[in-house]
Amino acid sequence: MSRKKWIVKSFNKEKAIAVAENLNISPYAALLASARGINSVEDAERFFGFSQAQTADPMDFPDMYPAVMRIRKALDNFERIAVYGDYDCDGVTATTLLYSYLEMQGADVVYSVPNRHTDGYGLNYEAIDKMSRMGAKLIITVDNGISAVEEAEYIKQLEMDMIVTDHHLPGDTLPEAVAVVDPHREDCRLEFKDYAGVGVAYKLICALEGEENDVTESFLDLAAIGTIADVMPLYSENREIVRRGVELIADSDRVGLQALIEVAGLSDKTIKSGNVAFGLSPRINAAGRIGSAERAIQLLLCDDFDEALELANEINNDNAERQRIEQDILTEAVGQINSNPQWQFDNVLVVSGDGWHDGVIGIVASRLTELYGKPSIVITVDGENAKGSGRSIDGFNLYDALCCCADCLTHYGGHTLAAGLGLESDRIDEFRKAVNNYADGIEMPFPTQNIDFKINPKCVDVDLLSTIEMLEPFGAGNPQPVFGLYNMTVTEITPIGGGKHLRFGLKREGITLAALKFRMTKAECPYEIGDVVDVAASFEPNDYMGQLRVSVLVKNIKLHNVNEDELLGSMRMFERLMGGRKGSFSGITPDRSFIAGVYKYIRNHDRWHFDNEMLCYRLGLPAADYAKVCIAVQALLELGTVIRDENGGLTLPEVSTKVNLEDAPVFEKIKTAEV
Repeated sequence: MSRKKWIVKSFNKEKAIAVAENLNISPYAALLASARGINSVEDAERFFGFSQAQTADPMDFPDMYPAVMRIRKALDNFERIAVYGDYDCDGVTATTLLYSYLEMQGADVVYSVPNRHTDGYGLNYEAIDKMSRMGAKLIITVDNGISAVEEAEYIKQLEMDMIVTDHHLPGDTLPEAVAVVDPHREDCRLEFKDYAGVGVAYKLICALEGEENDVTESFLDLAAIGTIADVMPLYSENREIVRRGVELIADSDRVGLQALIEVAGLSDKTIKSGNVAFGLSPRINAAGRIGSAERAIQLLLCDDFDEALELANEINNDNAERQRIEQDILTEAVGQINSNPQWQFDNVLVVSGDGWHDGVIGIVASRLTELYGKPSIVITVDGENAKGSGRSIDGFNLYDALCCCADCLTHYGGHTLAAGLGLESDRIDEFRKAVNNYADGIEMPFPTQNIDFKINPKCVDVDLLSTIEMLEPFGAGNPQPVFGLYNMTVTEITPIGGGKHLRFGLKREGITLAALKFRMTKAECPYEIGDVVDVAASFEPNDYMGQLRVSVLVKNIKLHNVNEDELLGSMRMFERLMGGRKGSFSGITPDRSFIAGVYKYIRNHDRWHFDNEMLCYRLGLPAADYAKVCIAVQALLELGTVIRDENGGLTLPEVSTKVNLEDAPVFEKIKTAEV
């Protein structure tokens, strides 16, 4: 895992105390809310659900009135309405929601969604022709349509009407339609605009009903699932949609949803936002990633449990297949990076492969970004054409980067942290250079590990679990709290789960906590008993034999009292050197005795395979010497004095030869890089 910059959030202690006293809640709950910017009693009342969040009048959305009037006309005249959605979870739930509502109103309604692999995103002419042949007089888009300017003109030529409902950013020109309902229009005066596509569809049915009532309430389960899946920020009205919607999911009368809950293994669990995010949404998404999203809509509309269970199992198998494909591509991508060592020093990782599944490359990009702590772009090649998906880190605007590489691309689009692109296959290397040239010209950020606040281990008890639960639902904009356990001494490192995971014993001031680190083996653990560490942890309930306990889950771990600014600065200096950037590197050049010390440690700790930060620590060196250690290791590897074994560990060759340290290419790189 990449090294992250640890940031402890700030909060207003005085205001938090006032909130806690006024609402009679735990001070910890008020502090957690303050760390999220909730400092007034009024805001806290809404945040904690003591009062309902103010919901926007749906008629305040731009073009909502003409949209409502045209739909009512279609209902009165029994015109055929076609709901056109998208293949992801947001689009699937939005399509299901609007189709179900219109069917409930007695409409002559059909639905259509594109195929990710053959149609791509958004409206296309074939789909329009299909809906025309089906006899549609009105097409309503959900979760797409804002950029369908030419398609809207074609719909008009076919003597059909169009209503756009979308939540994506508009371009310079809006589609010519009866109504374009999008909260991100420039003329929209709504205070809150960050609805999912399904959220906009929900507001449309509220407008058709004239108010929120029992009918609209019954669709909040779908609205919640889509909002969570599309990673919309859970504040203001989104928080209310998800809070109320999640409560409906477990008791939902949607047979398909209950079948999905069963195959996801959630039948005996209390449904929370996390279950939706990691249990339900990925399976709905998998239907569109691996095959056709229509099956997910069929599942959510199904009223026969046996049929629903069959569909749910099929989609569950798709999800397993998606995971397998994702892992295969990730393994291949990491192999590419390892085979091209220079790429590891690029500010933006760009990997590509023939025939990589376009439904999962975005997920693989996310995995690479987490693994390396850098923006990552994964490209699948299909003959002369290629398309890619990218994910970024906070502080690096991926969309701006693509704008500056537009000459290399056939098309691109997206947001700050996620984007898609197309290009000719023979220009991938050119694009890699271009996007990294852009990144070289700005100050690259480090990925961050956010801590809500530091906590004394003696305060970790079951009462804290109730406090944490008050902040549900969790998601974008309101993540599950992460606490900092600082200055903890490691007293135990025990493999569990067949050796796949570890249990740490962590002690401070006479209090010992058992902490679980998933997906770390004993061989991968750089820490030893007696090390003093800082731990970023979440706390979750564990009901064992009828007794409620606190599970401490390790999210991240680092050595205590490391000067992080010096360490990260030294890391960046080494990356700049190895990446071929110009600069002054004389201050980080190790001398012969320094390199000899590094060599002796490796010789005495054969097959050392931990990172250079840990090597720096074990050598007793300050954090500022990290780059020196890296250069020393690089020189020893280049000269063959030290080699890497098949598992990546540092070891000595069977036959050693006398070498001249100055002959190592890294020292020539230092000379040529000097400005």
